Amino acid sequence: MLHLGLFFTGVGPQLIWTAPNFAPHTHIDTFVATARTLERGLFDAFFLGEGLRVRENRGRVYDLDVAGRPDAITQLAALAAETTHLGLVATQNTTYNYPADLARRLASLDVVSGGRAGWNIVTTDNAWTGENFRNGGWLPHSLRYSRANEFVTAAKALWSGSSYSLHNEVIDIDAPPTVAARPMLFQAGDSPGGRDLAARHADVVFSANTDYDKAVAYAADLRARLAGYGRSPDSVRILPGAMVVLGDTPAAAADKAEWIRREQTTGSRAIAFLEQYWGKDLSGYDPDGPLPDIEPAEGELDPSRGTIPIEFRTGKAERIAAWRELGLSIRDTVIQVTPQHNAFVGTPGQIADEWTRYHDSHAVDGFNILPQELPGTIEDIVDKLVPELQERGLYRTAYTGTTLREHLELP
Repeated sequence: MLHLGLFFTGVGPQLIWTAPNFAPHTHIDTFVATARTLERGLFDAFFLGEGLRVRENRGRVYDLDVAGRPDAITQLAALAAETTHLGLVATQNTTYNYPADLARRLASLDVVSGGRAGWNIVTTDNAWTGENFRNGGWLPHSLRYSRANEFVTAAKALWSGSSYSLHNEVIDIDAPPTVAARPMLFQAGDSPGGRDLAARHADVVFSANTDYDKAVAYAADLRARLAGYGRSPDSVRILPGAMVVLGDTPAAAADKAEWIRREQTTGSRAIAFLEQYWGKDLSGYDPDGPLPDIEPAEGELDPSRGTIPIEFRTGKAERIAAWRELGLSIRDTVIQVTPQHNAFVGTPGQIADEWTRYHDSHAVDGFNILPQELPGTIEDIVDKLVPELQERGLYRTAYTGTTLREHLELP
């Protein structure tokens, strides 16, 4: 079957605050209602994003982005009591946690949920998070993945009932066994180090490769890496992140997708994006007016700050010059130049046909949905797209098990 999850970030640029039936994105009632709708739609899992420090823009709290996320494990434990089948996946990083402590908390979530817990393994690339922890700073990319591998190896040993001891440059642990439970392991990195980590440990990969050709290439690469670690091609499920925009007609869906794009890039967000490049306060500029007529501060962007995509952190002068040549307003410039999430746009039937092609060619095992509206996006998928998938024999008509492993059809 095709497998579906939902990636819930909380407040941020992905979710639209101006939607007509807006649900408060940080309220527990919204989490509960979302989880129940997903369970009605027979989804595999609810993924909760994690943030260990609020976002910043030029040294100040960036309150237009994720601010005040709840602790993922605590929040999912609450949802365990409100659901009966839905998998509950907590994003937790390996750079700033400690293996024995995190292994115990994740195993506890698995116990209280009856085997429905998952761990979305991330390494966290920004420096300001490290400033909240005793070890401070941040780890270079290669060391982050070395630590992640040792971290996950330690957690798996502790869950299996073994003690674990290791002391090297990236990890220091001497721990007895923890709670005897094994959450499902999800992995979201796409670098070579991330792919190797997935091939070695993951049960599910939350991939960024949604475009069909990229999805095919990614699946082939990952399965080759699996073989290198003695694992079968069917031992991992690949779920790319995807936006879904449904309409009664193709034209209606396209119009809605355009509205979503503009609503996600508010004037305030556009100004904040450019402030990082100019290195100056631009709050006095009209987001629907021309680009700032002042010269930016000298120097490249600080590569340790994570509020903009990695590929946008170098070449500042060249980028600003190219943006000026577009001749667009501040807001339209940001809409034009920032990368868009991969989206499936069309009628329910069109998207079901497209997903059938992805599934039947083994490019993916399903999708992790990135919602734009709550509750609108999820209700549309459950009420309109899921029936089309079921009609094609591509999607379950009832849960056949109670654990996340059973939902994912993993050995």
